[in-house]
Amino acid sequence: MGRITIKRDGLTLVGDREEPFGEIYDMAILMHGFTANRNTALLRQIADNLRNENVASVRFDFNGHGDSDGAIEDMTVPNEIEDAKAVLSYVRTDPHVRNIFLVGHSQGGVVASMLAGLYPDIIKKVTLMAPAASLKDDALKGSTEGADYDPNHIPTVIPVNGKKIGGFYIRTAQILPIYDISRRFNKEVLIITGSNDQVVDPKYSKKYDEIYDNSKLDIIKNADHSFTGKYKNIAAKTVSDFLKPLF
Repeated sequence: MGRITIKRDGLTLVGDREEPFGEIYDMAILMHGFTANRNTALLRQIADNLRNENVASVRFDFNGHGDSDGAIEDMTVPNEIEDAKAVLSYVRTDPHVRNIFLVGHSQGGVVASMLAGLYPDIIKKVTLMAPAASLKDDALKGSTEGADYDPNHIPTVIPVNGKKIGGFYIRTAQILPIYDISRRFNKEVLIITGSNDQVVDPKYSKKYDEIYDNSKLDIIKNADHSFTGKYKNIAAKTVSDFLKPLF
């Protein structure tokens, strides 16, 4: 495993790269969720599983998260898409990489789905794990992760889970064309959600499954939003089985 840094508009994004054997291999870009970081138990397990299947991975911290530059109150879904685009550009310049996959959890799932919709000719497969398309509806109704506000008069800063989210995050979330962009991706998509997800209603995963031409929805019975406990290994294996090479 090696640490990597990628520049994006003056910010340094920090990530970890897992190397498999061989000269040519597939590469997955792993994206964490809202206020999380690249070292969640789930993403680490997925990276380990993929390496065992000879698939490389890069997992990185979005701006304002983990070891990456920036303030969390400046973070928006659009600039997380910019972060992911910078990582994609890094992966695309690697002569060893054959196919490129995207894996996103929660808000990272929204970013992955939209990036794939913007690069349907470049991305080979997409995995969405409890994708938080609910963030748009939450912003429109004025309630994000338990923090309430007036959706028509959004404050400059909103305290959420002990952190401060910028009002611009909410303003952009209200108008995000999540499904419109995501549906432009017409290759294989795996959507994984837990039946006991208390953060993002599984109906948002079902909606993703409806808009795609070539998707599979896997609902893990009793799993929560973060696939904690025994569900971590189940979810990670589902991802690695989907992305492992066919030969």
